[in-house]
Amino acid sequence: MNAFENLAFFAESETVPILQPNLPTLVLFGVVFGLLIIASVAGQLMKRQSESTIHPAVVRTFNSRVLAWWLLCASVALAFLFGRSATIILFFFISFWALREFITLTPTRLGDHRALFWIFFVLTPLQYLLVWWGPSHYGLYSIAIPVYGFLFIPARIALSGDYKRFLERAAKIQAGLLICVYTLSFVPALLDLKLVTYKTADGSSALWNDGSPAGLLLYFILIAQLGDVMQYLWSQLLGRHVIAPEINASRTWEGLCGGVASTTLVGILLWWATPFTYWQSACMALVIAVLGFAGSMTMSAIKRDRGVKDYGTLVEGHAGVLDRIDSICFAAPVFFHLTRYCFSSSV
Repeated sequence: MNAFENLAFFAESETVPILQPNLPTLVLFGVVFGLLIIASVAGQLMKRQSESTIHPAVVRTFNSRVLAWWLLCASVALAFLFGRSATIILFFFISFWALREFITLTPTRLGDHRALFWIFFVLTPLQYLLVWWGPSHYGLYSIAIPVYGFLFIPARIALSGDYKRFLERAAKIQAGLLICVYTLSFVPALLDLKLVTYKTADGSSALWNDGSPAGLLLYFILIAQLGDVMQYLWSQLLGRHVIAPEINASRTWEGLCGGVASTTLVGILLWWATPFTYWQSACMALVIAVLGFAGSMTMSAIKRDRGVKDYGTLVEGHAGVLDRIDSICFAAPVFFHLTRYCFSSSV
């Protein structure tokens, strides 16, 4: 059996869950698009208010985020319509574009270009190919980038013979690959998790809940994005004590506490679309909100270091892809592993 036959064998022999959103997932989609409609109407109403009532910059920020959420949710809904492979392809392109934005902000030298070729056109597609092959390849896609990729990058740069700022250049590329590709790849990997059963008080087995992997993915994205906007809104309403003024002047302790509490409450309300119970959903939402905050602060620190406001302008007048998914990047692998080890039979 040659190499190509081996690849075909792996693809055909892998038992991959079929993407079939159930009723709770469809209802959750309805809730998401309903909230987006309300947010869009609210944004248009705020634009008509006088500048003395609401600061124009706040209104512009709010409306730009609503548009970004529309694009993200519509893309996910369309990918779900075409199935699991389409969802993986969608996140591959999101990762590719986010990595492009990240590398654009990190000056590279001629000696880095061949390493970057491997990053963009070999390691990134390979990571998502391993995810597409299914859960039995978890052992590969969970270490391919942080082990083999991270060893490959400095070695390939060293072969170019350019030693100036060598450690800094290698670390920048490694950081971009980790944040933009590795972490995001765990979002579509959620589709492969198989929910476990537990023993009830009378000893019989039952499902945790009627949640599907598709609903779990949508739940994660919704909670991550809501956590971000809730923290922003609470900071605008009650924010007094800025956490790190030099990093992000809009992030306050009041906003963090209020945003995390609000997101936790939403997690409780959305438990029916997940494999979690009430309190488990609350804990998961809290973890996502806190890690989303950590991701936003980290990416803001990188932007301040590079002296820019946004990572890019995919849509004219709006921030880049990485600006809108920074909270997802940090939360995705932690949420995936918590769910896999506590609520899945994939271990």
